[in-house]
Amino acid sequence: MHCFKQWLGGRAFALALPALALSGAVCAQDIKLPGTLTLTAYDTGSSGFNMAIAVGKMFKDKHGTDMRVLPAGNDVARLAPLRANRAQASAMGIGSFFAQEGVFEFASKEWGPQPLRLMLSSTDCNAVSLAVTKDVGVKEVKDLKGKRVGVVVGSPALNQNAFAVLAFAGLSTADVKLVEFSSYGAMWKGIVNNEVDAAIASTISGQAKEAETSPRGIFYPQTPSADKAGWARINKLAPYYVPHKTTCGPGLSAQAPAEIPSYPYPIFMAYASQPSDLVYSITKSMIVNYASYKDGAPGATGLELSRQNLSWVLPYHEGAVKAFREAGVWKPEHDAHNQKLVKRQDTLAGAWAGFNKANPPEDKDSFRKAWSTARSDALKKAGFDIIIE
Repeated sequence: MHCFKQWLGGRAFALALPALALSGAVCAQDIKLPGTLTLTAYDTGSSGFNMAIAVGKMFKDKHGTDMRVLPAGNDVARLAPLRANRAQASAMGIGSFFAQEGVFEFASKEWGPQPLRLMLSSTDCNAVSLAVTKDVGVKEVKDLKGKRVGVVVGSPALNQNAFAVLAFAGLSTADVKLVEFSSYGAMWKGIVNNEVDAAIASTISGQAKEAETSPRGIFYPQTPSADKAGWARINKLAPYYVPHKTTCGPGLSAQAPAEIPSYPYPIFMAYASQPSDLVYSITKSMIVNYASYKDGAPGATGLELSRQNLSWVLPYHEGAVKAFREAGVWKPEHDAHNQKLVKRQDTLAGAWAGFNKANPPEDKDSFRKAWSTARSDALKKAGFDIIIE
């Protein structure tokens, strides 16, 4: 029996113990990982970093592969080692989407749209939204007017998420006091040190837990799905966000859930140029060895195969697609969606190449505005939604 069929959901093991040894042997032969892998992630203590460490331990235990996890304070710093081929993959956030689109910090001469590909991502009991300290009198998102909201230089994912949550209540950046920090970790130190009142984080991150036990405390304001207008405002800025019944995090449980915006995090991804065999082996190992790391860090259970959104906003790497096909979950509709997303990336790459050949402005702001126009025109011409202008 093939190891993937043996795995399905991790629940077939008890029913098929005699075949387990053979299944493991087949899996080990199919998976070929190098002696060392390098992965980038959010700062030390973040839930994404912790999950990457748990997966790395599994790679070591199952394949003898040492995985170095490099923490980085912003999206540009997380992607730079991948682009330079000093790292093979990253446990990214939604900055992956912004990099694909060539917007925000990636709308620069040094970057532009990036051909990124998914492997696996985590959707669990947690969410990724604005946390607010309990000492500032905020009960709902609308109460954040006039309060201090943290932003991270060079991290459009964190910042755009914060702005999208504010938009739920019709608030803009002009309605709050933005406080800049050099990194995600520094921003959360700012929460504890009373330098800021609200900041983006996963509800299960180490930083959120630290802030919860601090004298200030934190909570996550709700964004009820019943508020259609509020959610329309969120999705105008963040089309990847969905209402999520969140049951883990500060003050949250199965008995006391909250509707909070979320999306998969972390997003294990690589550049399209990474060898298919390597990405296949990484993805396949994470699928068949799920039971070995799912309890290794909060949120790691969200990497289960059955929780993957195979028709999301980023295309999957061909190596990951091969693993999904073998697992029996990749359908023709997923293939069609993936090809459309790859075509979108190709359209953006073509627009970027043409834009740079046309002597774009040297000034950063003028460059960004000119690229935004060229990007929008190319997407419209190809029949794609612009999404972020």
